[in-house]
Amino acid sequence: MEEKTLLLLDGSSLAYRAFFALPSLSTRSGQPTGAVYGFTSMLFKVLENQRPTAIIAAFDKSRVTFRHALAETYKAQRPATPDELRQQFDLIKEVLAAFNIPVVEKEGFEADDIIGSFVSQAEREGWRCLIVTGDLDALQLVSPQTSVILMRKGISDIAVYHEAEVESRFGIEPRQLPDFKALAGDASDNIRGVPGIGPKTAARLLQTYSALEELLRRRQELPSQLRATLEKHGEEALLAKRLALIRRDVPLDAGEIRPWPGPNFEAVIELFSRLEFRTLAQRLLDLFPQARHAAPAAPYVTLREEAEWKRLEERLTGQPFVALAYLPVNRGRSASPVSACCLGAEELYLVEGEAAHRRLLRELAVKSQSLSTYDAKTCLHTLETYGLRPEMIGFDVLLAAYLLNPSASNELESIAFEHAGSVLPPGAPLPEKARVIGQLTPLLKSKIQLQEQEYLYYEVELPLAAVLASMEKTGIKVAEERLRALSQELGEQLNRLAETIYQLAGERFNLNSPRQLGYILFEKLKLKPVKKTKTGYSTDASVLEKLAQEHELVALVLNYRQLAKLKSTYTDTLPQLIDPATGRLHTSFLQAGTATGRLASAEPNLQNIPVRDPLGRRIRQAFIAESSEHLLLSADYSQIELRVLAHLSEDPGLCEAFAREEDIHARTAAEIFGIDPGEVTPEMRAKAKVVNFGIVYGMSDYGLSQELKIDPSEAHQYIERYFQRYPRVKQFVEQVIAQARERGYVTTLLNRRRYIPEILSRNRTQRQLGERLAINTTIQGSAADLIKKAMVDIYRLLQESSFGCRMLLQVHDELLFELPRAELASVAPTIKRAMEQALPLRVPIKVNLKIGPNWQDLEAYEVE
Repeated sequence: MEEKTLLLLDGSSLAYRAFFALPSLSTRSGQPTGAVYGFTSMLFKVLENQRPTAIIAAFDKSRVTFRHALAETYKAQRPATPDELRQQFDLIKEVLAAFNIPVVEKEGFEADDIIGSFVSQAEREGWRCLIVTGDLDALQLVSPQTSVILMRKGISDIAVYHEAEVESRFGIEPRQLPDFKALAGDASDNIRGVPGIGPKTAARLLQTYSALEELLRRRQELPSQLRATLEKHGEEALLAKRLALIRRDVPLDAGEIRPWPGPNFEAVIELFSRLEFRTLAQRLLDLFPQARHAAPAAPYVTLREEAEWKRLEERLTGQPFVALAYLPVNRGRSASPVSACCLGAEELYLVEGEAAHRRLLRELAVKSQSLSTYDAKTCLHTLETYGLRPEMIGFDVLLAAYLLNPSASNELESIAFEHAGSVLPPGAPLPEKARVIGQLTPLLKSKIQLQEQEYLYYEVELPLAAVLASMEKTGIKVAEERLRALSQELGEQLNRLAETIYQLAGERFNLNSPRQLGYILFEKLKLKPVKKTKTGYSTDASVLEKLAQEHELVALVLNYRQLAKLKSTYTDTLPQLIDPATGRLHTSFLQAGTATGRLASAEPNLQNIPVRDPLGRRIRQAFIAESSEHLLLSADYSQIELRVLAHLSEDPGLCEAFAREEDIHARTAAEIFGIDPGEVTPEMRAKAKVVNFGIVYGMSDYGLSQELKIDPSEAHQYIERYFQRYPRVKQFVEQVIAQARERGYVTTLLNRRRYIPEILSRNRTQRQLGERLAINTTIQGSAADLIKKAMVDIYRLLQESSFGCRMLLQVHDELLFELPRAELASVAPTIKRAMEQALPLRVPIKVNLKIGPNWQDLEAYEVE
């Protein structure tokens, strides 16, 4: 006969352990979920290793039990349950309900007592019991039929206790643990124990005397001092044993021990979707493969026969949209395309080969059919050769999901799970992806409307995908020979630097090894260590910068690292990425890559080339115009984030400064130093500039002091004087933080939204981070709205004209163009005007233009 196993979960203990083991987690709406996530992870951990016949979860009903009637001091030292944990207990029980696991609570009893009573009943009926807990008290229940799975550290460190493990750890039998606790005490339950008796003495006594009662009865056999102690504290010890002893007679419903049917997969997926537990949803599928087949994949038709094409053409009429999934191909590499489309709910078609794609896209264009897809930019790269035009794409679920929650994962599987509760396994067939895109489209459209983001989505982000696709396809010309020569020069310079470092160190060592460098600095040269890591002394940049004044070698190592990074990141790598067919470098713009709304650049990243470093400037010189008949034109917003701050705060002083076109940094310097503007020195202006942008980035007193290398009290005075001069800015900052706490998110000029759960964290450092993110996102995100709108407007203007000007790069507040020299007088004013009029602000927007043969050697250009 197959053995029956009852799994008993100590719900209260596991919830506490999960809460304190994990950092503060929450949904984007601010609902705390760390304890729920940890509890569910522990449940999965156990279910992965066990196959129980029945499962029961026990919880404490209240903090007051029969034990408090015996001793008011019982657990009196324990703090109240944190609010953040208390509000998660119902969610944990909701998880258990979705898993079809009954929850049992009894007034006046602890979860331990409920578990002990179930153990007694189950053992009588021949069950094997497994208790899952984080509480050592449960070990007294261990028997030949019952084991304890103890959660030790975190949520994954597990120890299994049978009788042998209990005896090995404590030197006594499991049943003697209440006696042991009565003698040795237990601070966690506020049980003092018998004075002078520690764990070793308690175990030794219980090895001789089977129970506390027998020990007290035979105390005359003990040494006089111990005997006297037991005579004095015997009654207290007996009471302590009653407190420590788990009850086994709690009245229970006999029907609670029943076969476990397994999870309600639909309910679990819906709950995990609401709590944003995508990783746990995947673990559910891994543990219960049958959940994958709860909704079998819909059949599809591969379009080959004419009759099949005719049916598709007929079905296109009247469709609100067609969902399109495609197999991406690398830009510049020929490959036969594969796509799938979905009409209605589940009418699926697969399209293979160039001819089929051309026919499909032609039919879609003729019917003016709006397409919904995932990642419109990549879709255009993949299918534009076969007739896909940007205006045919009416919806992109990637961009919609990004606007709804920019911090979430943007994989199609994650979007499907978060917004539709659909589980799309990795590697799902293309028609299934088309079906999910079709399912997501009306849902995301509705959510975009509810969040009032239609303008941002349809007028900025969606058309921007086509702009970025065009920029990526165009690329930028690079002088390969310059980069290779610079790479060789850097290599020689690094070799000379290394030899100098070796001479100063007195030996050769691996400069790229933190351990070997740490030995040289802290053991051989005897420099004072700044901080340690798990593997030894830290040699990161912050440490080396502090030590650079103490020894010449440290400064040389910093220089070596900087040169080595430039060499490996740019001069060695960029020539390998030049497309041999175009002679140009084609970066990828990540439209959904940042939580603030800024664009990012990758493969290669062209936004991080250091502009203030002489070598960085030489690298930028290698980015050149197409020919001597062409120019590069840079259009750069002037102090745009400070202008956005003036607009959003409506501070009269700040707005007036921009309206008068004053030097805002000089004006701020005059205010915080209490001097006339004419007395401001370059050093004062530089400090004021840091203060100005520090406000934008939500910088603290300490952060500003570190940046300016001044005392935090002096930095505090700078910030206070700034706010005294610009009081509406301070009000704005306070208002943004307050709204973030109230709503859980902040918004930008065009209603871009970012959720900031950190601002509600119980951890002070995390809360302060949340405050900085709230301020920075509001301002930087609004600046991102502005330049994205400008890019869309300029792209349309260039398309409508016969200009040969092309947009090449976007680097934060700068746009870089390539144009024929003959067009400069006409194109430059068009670009400048479009950027300055993209979005109206309360202060004038200023764009600086520069022209030149390469990205570095640019000279100011004034339009007439």
